Amino acid sequence: MISIDAGRCADYLFVAQRNNSLSRSERQWILGFICAASGGIALAFTAFGAWPVLPFAGLEIAVLYVAFRYVDRHAGDYECIEISGDRVRIEVREGGAVHRVDFNRHWARVVMSDGSGRSRLALRSHGREVEFGRHLTHEARERVARELRQQLGKA
Repeated sequence: MISIDAGRCADYLFVAQRNNSLSRSERQWILGFICAASGGIALAFTAFGAWPVLPFAGLEIAVLYVAFRYVDRHAGDYECIEISGDRVRIEVREGGAVHRVDFNRHWARVVMSDGSGRSRLALRSHGREVEFGRHLTHEARERVARELRQQLGKA
């Protein structure tokens, strides 16, 4: 998913991705099965005169479709931190848009804070701050923060 130039070697590279238990085709099959089952049950009830079931089944199918589309759109999201030489690059892909931020290794600082029941990991330099680790557990964020502090300290 992330390519690194063959002539360039990173001192440190960490990639955090979403945990997708189903592939795109598996999600499509499951959505199709749920829609067919729900639609079939609604049509059976409609045939017996309980027609108000049909609009609710349609609404259920529409909501499921929107939810599955959202999951599909964000299935490829990732966050990547690469430290190479004097440069720290943070690359975040969210919903198809890729954002890259470069910091100077000597000026970058790791910020770890706890607030509102959720830990937060970010890199800060020259008034800019980029959050990292949305797809990580609290323990993993702490481990990555320690690793980043160690790697930034090697400069």
